[in-house]
Amino acid sequence: MLKQTSQRAGQVIVQQQGPEGFSAFIPRLLPPEPPLQFDTEMQHLLEKANRALGRLDGATYMLPNEELFLYMFVRKEAVLSSQIEGTQASLAELLEYEQQSSEDHPREDIKEVSNYVKAMYWGLERLAKLPISIRLIRGIHNLLLAETRGGQRSPGEFRKSQNWIGGTRPGDAQFVPPPPHLILELMSNLEKFIHHPPDMMPSVIKAGIAHAQFETIHPFLDGNGRIGRLLITLMLCQEKVLEKPLLYLSLFFKKNRPAYYEALNAIRQHGDWEGWIKFYLRGIFEVSQQATEAARSIFNLQISHQERVAQLGRGAHTARQLLDRLYQFPFITVNQAAEALRVSAPTARLAINNLEKSGILKEISGKLRDRQYEYQPYLDIIREGTEL
Repeated sequence: MLKQTSQRAGQVIVQQQGPEGFSAFIPRLLPPEPPLQFDTEMQHLLEKANRALGRLDGATYMLPNEELFLYMFVRKEAVLSSQIEGTQASLAELLEYEQQSSEDHPREDIKEVSNYVKAMYWGLERLAKLPISIRLIRGIHNLLLAETRGGQRSPGEFRKSQNWIGGTRPGDAQFVPPPPHLILELMSNLEKFIHHPPDMMPSVIKAGIAHAQFETIHPFLDGNGRIGRLLITLMLCQEKVLEKPLLYLSLFFKKNRPAYYEALNAIRQHGDWEGWIKFYLRGIFEVSQQATEAARSIFNLQISHQERVAQLGRGAHTARQLLDRLYQFPFITVNQAAEALRVSAPTARLAINNLEKSGILKEISGKLRDRQYEYQPYLDIIREGTEL
């Protein structure tokens, strides 16, 4: 068993002495002790975050098809979370890969992001039957690393060797997580903390604490950051803070990366849970605001473009059908449009031409044949922040 200390942060224990020696950090078991201090600033930030989350939940209901909004936001999160880990794949590349029917093997980066989408959906779907647990987390991890360059790094299994963050070895690392023989106990404690009744601690704050503890434990050889960020959304959905999984903090963490790492390190060095929670609540507020504004922008875009299409006369019906499809597949060719709408190629070409003349579609391939078009105004809203 772990020996608790009087230190709020945890303890640093020498694992190996000598020239190549290093020490590993072992966090205190949760919940934080002494308990969080809810000063005026933290209370204010919590109220702002909760109000913003409520507005986000409400904003999605005004969309004609909230599932399509969710479809795009899940993919945006997959791209952003993977970019934080160094993956060089754009949202456009992911969408084009998912839309094509080719059997060609995707670039490794795109495969990793596509795996993240599958793992995310798998985890979200199982929340209805399986609460957040070690079993669920390991299942998500298994899908995340399957058939990628991380596939040799024990998918779905806790690490059995020492890992580290920064540097070339544990001895010169920026941070060395707990040794492998303590992983199961620390993760079991985290699982127990996640299952604490909501009245023990505000759900939003509990999710922030769980994320930080998971990142400190770093239980896998690869994929810890992506799983840890997804854990926040899973917890907010499990505790019904969100009806739909629409909040993802990767954009905030990507934009504020130095501050993010500083806040996590302050927990490990000084037990500063309050500083971390305040940083995290600012992220909840900012990202909720951005997602709410995106939902409103998409709604306004839909209304505006539907009005343009309604003025096309005889070609309006097919153009409207194509417009509706573009919210899920914003890249299109004549052949794809003909197949999707079950119309002839000339009819599909006319619909695309009408949308192009209306300023809705833009030709992006520069080809004379097999031209590809994108729904640029919609993509501009969705892909904000994902640029490489």
